[in-house]
Amino acid sequence: MARVAGIDIPDGKRVEVALTRIYGVGPVNSLQIIQKAGVTGNPRVKDLSEADLDRIREVVDKDYKVEGDLRRDVNMNVRRLMDIGAYRGARHRLGLPVRGQRTKTNARTKRGERKTVAGRRRTVGKK
Repeated sequence: MARVAGIDIPDGKRVEVALTRIYGVGPVNSLQIIQKAGVTGNPRVKDLSEADLDRIREVVDKDYKVEGDLRRDVNMNVRRLMDIGAYRGARHRLGLPVRGQRTKTNARTKRGERKTVAGRRRTVGKK
């Protein structure tokens, strides 16, 4: 396997798809990296020459913030929101949706599995 930005990218996949395994590189950035590196076509990673791989590594290292640096920046941004007492920081701390989504229904992924609360059942016939 070829190594770019400290990540092993799969040999059997096309370069365009394989680069998306790197944190911070999506489909659009992947295409830009390939164009800047001067790789023609869309070969599989195993078909790339060592010179092509070196150019790709150089472009990623020089022009893009990926993996550890990017993760650190994201975590620092979230921590800053928590420290200054922002509403978004409080939502992060509580593990709730941050961007205004409703939580009465949905939001199960963020809130976790349902927890049954005693006394919440509706009794039929009583008012």
